[in-house]
Amino acid sequence: MRKLVVVNNLTLDGVMQAPGRPHEDTRGGFTNGGWAIPYNDEVMGRFMGERLADPGPLLLGRRTYEDFYSYWPHQKDNPFTEVLDNVQKYVASTTLSEPLPWGNSTLLKGDAGEPVARLKEQDGKDIGVLGSGELLRSLMRADLVDEYVLLIHPVVLGSGRRMFPEGGPFTAFRLVDSVTTTTGVVIATYRRAIEGSSHV
Repeated sequence: MRKLVVVNNLTLDGVMQAPGRPHEDTRGGFTNGGWAIPYNDEVMGRFMGERLADPGPLLLGRRTYEDFYSYWPHQKDNPFTEVLDNVQKYVASTTLSEPLPWGNSTLLKGDAGEPVARLKEQDGKDIGVLGSGELLRSLMRADLVDEYVLLIHPVVLGSGRRMFPEGGPFTAFRLVDSVTTTTGVVIATYRRAIEGSSHV
């Protein structure tokens, strides 16, 4: 059985919205897009490069999938484009239909909980989740997340969509690894405190 691993940028006040570009996601009038970019450094690049050197499949929500597809295939001279083009991508959506435009993409229709649970039961590499806030909330509610790799940035935005919403389920994790970058980002890896249980 493979793990479901969430990899996300996060502010100190828990915001995950639009870390990469100013107009990446302006829902709710959000104007602080691109907040993660000033904190990129060699340590972070090396860490993410190592994670993407031999990746398992990716699980993406519709909005993140469409955003990635509009951006990454057109980027050159970076270690990520080829990986994202070639990796198996599972896309959870109630509005998209097949065939999906980006190669190696498979649509998961309807509620994602059941098909994702089936994917986890298969043998193979762990499944990664990037961005995908709405999908992530449904995965949390279904108790399907096994590990978080959080790039916690030393910035407070005061507004924006947060990764852990009010009313989410109680789930205990333990810190298994941490790396601090030269710009003060803490890359923290948390794994379930008790495997297969949402409570200590």
